[in-house]
Amino acid sequence: MTLRTIPAQPLTAEAFRPFGEVIEPDNCTEIRLINNGTTTRFHDIAPVDVASGGGHALISIFRGKPFDLPFRVEMLERHPLGSQAFMPLEGRRYLVVVAPDRDGRPGEPVAFLADGSQGVSYARGTWHHPLIALGERSDFLVVDRGGSGGNLAEFFLEAPVLVDG
Repeated sequence: MTLRTIPAQPLTAEAFRPFGEVIEPDNCTEIRLINNGTTTRFHDIAPVDVASGGGHALISIFRGKPFDLPFRVEMLERHPLGSQAFMPLEGRRYLVVVAPDRDGRPGEPVAFLADGSQGVSYARGTWHHPLIALGERSDFLVVDRGGSGGNLAEFFLEAPVLVDG
């Protein structure tokens, strides 16, 4: 079987907007000086949407094992009760694969290369691949939803997709 190949494009706030927010200072509309002017606060870059069904915010560290490009995508997941944000802690590149929802199933996948200084916040219900660290084991600060309720849906693609950089 021949795999369909899709390119991984640079991660930008505009291109990623249908799927959530890019977490970086350049994606901020409100900047505040705090702590007597010694700290710049890039305020409210991405919403944290976790309250559905009595949920609460969790802060965790995820350690991703390394992968290389090209990368084979066989499944996508989504979290119907809350958003999920990832911020790399070690400045390493990683791959983001998302897809629009098409009647409860993932549509055509889109791939982005994050430069290691950018985080992503997947909007509630956004189809995405689990964490894909590139080249080296990498740690990420993750903010997502804790609480009761079914907050994970997985979908295995009928035809895998190959992502190349």
